[in-house]
Amino acid sequence: MFMQCWAVTSLQFNPVSPLSEADPGYNPEPSADDKVHVLVCVLSANSAEIKESVLQKMADIREAARDLGIPQMAMITKIDEACGETEENLRNVYKSTYLKQKMKDFSAAVGIPMNCIFPVKNYSHEIENKDDVDTLTLSALRHMIDFGDDFINKT
Repeated sequence: MFMQCWAVTSLQFNPVSPLSEADPGYNPEPSADDKVHVLVCVLSANSAEIKESVLQKMADIREAARDLGIPQMAMITKIDEACGETEENLRNVYKSTYLKQKMKDFSAAVGIPMNCIFPVKNYSHEIENKDDVDTLTLSALRHMIDFGDDFINKT
């Protein structure tokens, strides 16, 4: 299976006006390789409050993706830095009331269901791989691939 993470294009992103058929490089009949397969929002668990305007833009983008049938998910990173309970023992990730609340708040603000939000820990100062860190990351990536496969199989 081939998974493309970034699409390189000559199109210029313009946040003020959407892409139109008159734009150079517009592809009226994109192949499966030209389509977005999964929308992934990435949020730092230790970030300050996100501005309402930013959350609204994220919700608008998510709704547009939904209308196109594109699956959505979120990854909450740096969970160890945000929560002492997970910093002490990463296996407490799903027991953490702080992380659960962060996930609930993000879900309510943006509209991504709780079961599509995946907490992960970043490697920051470790020199060796750790199974607990890898398990969370690989679980999120596995779901991302599965969502993308489901999207491709429907189109």
